[in-house]
Amino acid sequence: MTTKHLGTALVTGASSGIGAIYADRLARRGYDLILVARNRERLDEMAARITDATGRSVEVVAADLGQSADVRRVADILKTDHSITALVNNAGVGSSAPALQSNIDAMEAMIDLNVVALTRLTYAVLPGFVTRDRGVIINIASIAAIAPEILNGVYGGSKAFVLALTQSLHKELSETGVTVQAVLPGATATEFWNVAGTPVEHLPSEIVMKAEDMVDAALAGLDQGELVTIPSLPDVADWNAYEAARQTLAPNLSRSSPAARYATARADGHRAE
Repeated sequence: MTTKHLGTALVTGASSGIGAIYADRLARRGYDLILVARNRERLDEMAARITDATGRSVEVVAADLGQSADVRRVADILKTDHSITALVNNAGVGSSAPALQSNIDAMEAMIDLNVVALTRLTYAVLPGFVTRDRGVIINIASIAAIAPEILNGVYGGSKAFVLALTQSLHKELSETGVTVQAVLPGATATEFWNVAGTPVEHLPSEIVMKAEDMVDAALAGLDQGELVTIPSLPDVADWNAYEAARQTLAPNLSRSSPAARYATARADGHRAE
C-alpha cells in the first residue's frame, strides 16, 4: 500500500477497460478516487478491490454521461470538491460504421458523450485547478483524431476535437501549474469494439494492444511531460515531424490575399494576373 497522497483523481468510464486500469494505476500512485460510470455494481466491486489493494479512499458515482443532468451532477462535484487534483476524461463511445450505414441519433449521442460531456467536465474542473495552480487533465482521444479515415467519421471528428481542445489548453495554461495530456490509443483490447460494431477478435492481433500496456505507456508519457502520447508509435521523432509540419503552416493560414493558385476570373472573363 502506498503512503503518498496526491489528492483525488476523478475517472470517467471507470467501470471497465481503460478507465478501470487508470483507476488502479492512479490509486497505486497515491490518489484517492472518484469513479464515474453507469454500472454501480461494477463500480462498487472495483472500489472494494482497489481499497483492499492500495488502502486508498474510493467514492463511486453512478452517472450516465450521455445524459445532460448526469453530466451537470458530475460537473458540480468537480467544481466543489477541492481535493480533486486529476481528471481522466475516459468515457466515450465509438463506431466503425460508414456514414451511409450510421444512425444519426447514435451519431448525435456520440457527440454528446465524446465532445459535450468531456468539455463540460473539463471546464468545470479547470478554474479550481488554475486557482490552486495544480492539477492534471488526461483526455483520452484516439489515433482516429489524426487518421479519421480508418473508422467512422463522426468518431474521428469527435476525437480530433479532444486533441484540438487539449492542444489549445496546453497553450493557454503554459504559465500555470496545470498539466494537460491527450492520449491517442490505437486498437486496444476492451469492450469498446463490441459497442463500435467490430468485435476486437476480428482485428489483426498485431495491431491490438492490451489495455494495461496502453495505460502504462500513457502514464509514462505523462511522466515524461508529453502533451500528446501515442502509445504504439515506435519513434517519437515521427510525431515531432508531424507537429513541426503543422506549425510551419501557421504563418500562412490567415493572409489578406488568396494564394496565387486560386486566382479568380475577372468580370470580363479573363483570369487575374
